[in-house]
Amino acid sequence: MTQQTPAQLRASAEAKLKPIGQRRIKILAQLEALDAELRPALVEAVRMEVPLRRIYELTGVSPNTSRAWRKADDGG
Repeated sequence: MTQQTPAQLRASAEAKLKPIGQRRIKILAQLEALDAELRPALVEAVRMEVPLRRIYELTGVSPNTSRAWRKADDGG
């Protein structure tokens, strides 16, 4: 078995990362678009006093994020 140079080892590690990283970037972009759609409905649910725990159960959005989105939407 031949020994690889550090440059070859780095290139191999980078080649393994690239397809996984590209998938992650794509999924994060999709999540960002979904959050833009979800946010107004979630803020309205908070205003209508849907419990934050229930919002979390339905959306996976944490109570802290729900409060922050509501506060930002209220201008504060």
